Amino acid sequence: MESFFKLSENKTDVKTEILAGFTTFITMAYALLVIPNILKASGMNAAGLKGDAALGLSILEDPVIASAFTGTCIIAAIGTLVMSLYANLPFAVAPGIGLTAFFSYSVCLTLGYTWQQGMAAVMISGILFILITVTSIREKIVNCLPQNIKVAITAGIGLFIALIGLKSGGIVIANAGTLVSFGDFTDKNVVLTVIGIVIMAILMARGVKGAMLISILVTTAIGIPMGITKIEGLKLISMPPSVAPTFMAMDFKGLLSHGGQGIIGALTSVFMVVLTFSLVDLFDTIGTLVGTAQRANMIRKDGSIRGMKKALLADAIATTFSSMFGGATTATYVESTAGIAEGGRTGLTTFVVGILFILSLFFGGVVGIVPAQATAPALIIVGVLMLEAIKEVNFTDFTEAVPAFFTIAMMPFSYSIANGIAAGIIFYPIMKVSVGKYKEVHPIMYVLAVLFVVRFVLLPQ
Repeated sequence: MESFFKLSENKTDVKTEILAGFTTFITMAYALLVIPNILKASGMNAAGLKGDAALGLSILEDPVIASAFTGTCIIAAIGTLVMSLYANLPFAVAPGIGLTAFFSYSVCLTLGYTWQQGMAAVMISGILFILITVTSIREKIVNCLPQNIKVAITAGIGLFIALIGLKSGGIVIANAGTLVSFGDFTDKNVVLTVIGIVIMAILMARGVKGAMLISILVTTAIGIPMGITKIEGLKLISMPPSVAPTFMAMDFKGLLSHGGQGIIGALTSVFMVVLTFSLVDLFDTIGTLVGTAQRANMIRKDGSIRGMKKALLADAIATTFSSMFGGATTATYVESTAGIAEGGRTGLTTFVVGILFILSLFFGGVVGIVPAQATAPALIIVGVLMLEAIKEVNFTDFTEAVPAFFTIAMMPFSYSIANGIAAGIIFYPIMKVSVGKYKEVHPIMYVLAVLFVVRFVLLPQ
């Protein structure tokens, strides 16, 4: 361990790394409860139900959703172990919450792709990630987008995820007159969601490690006497559900012929989906690495980050595997900072996390009883955390404020992460050119803006 993970060189030891690994896992284990519940809204269930119609489906009783849980554990284990053994970094990898929400609610629910076609898009984006990571293209893409757009994407996804949580918990409902309104607070399902939000918010405010996981488990327990959490036939430890229903289920042919739009229309639509996967994952991963590198003493004297390229490649490899096991695009989890705060500095930390993800396969029975009302608060709180990025947006410069605003606002208002990114990229060159600051716009931005305009003209929603 000393020689492989270079513990002394990174001023750490085996005990510290193992404790850090447990801390990171406990902090991010909530994802194993939340992600299958988001995926089932994509139609990834035996009945093929989408959106709200899928909310009541149980992971225990549905073999396809159960397969999604198994796949999530496997994907998280593979991605995290690659980060450990190849990059030797303390960052855990798993399917991203925001990216999974984009997959289910934008790609499948709004654009109408099947989840199998969506998996094909994830596979394409994973291969694209690998290609642009081993070259310098990934860095060039980062450099071409203005900082305000980057942080606005994070903030907008936060609002979008929070809206999904509020909707799935029944706190926000559709209203013919006002589009949306409050739900029925005499409904026990809504009450349980509110209880979950309060518990999670308090634990987070008090800095309790594993606050989200603890809150989900406590809320699930409270749901038992309320008749919401079903515990009949509960098995604490059980064999992992079969991954067969979602394994290698990519539908490339259907992806490229979706909607009968013709080859040009289909390719344009697929381009939009893959580009959004790529951009969101790109900035999420780099943002996490940059934001935590200082604390982990990973900043070199020249300002570069130790292992950045290997970390990006590990994330790209994980995304490719994710599509094979029925998962959305992976992300480097910011919850890794919990383990770093405990002293984690090397891949030994993430090796422990990867092993714990493998062991999680045998606790599917516990995950299966968790109701949507217990996981909805996690989406809302994740939204709160992601919205923190909005403080970095420069709203004093109107040419920066307008594209940032549309990036943030269009995601929840149009129920699409892709629309938000497109709106921001379209408005940025318009605003800059209008005041003679066209030189501030990278040439790639002009190309992207034109492509997105063409996409909306050819494929109106």
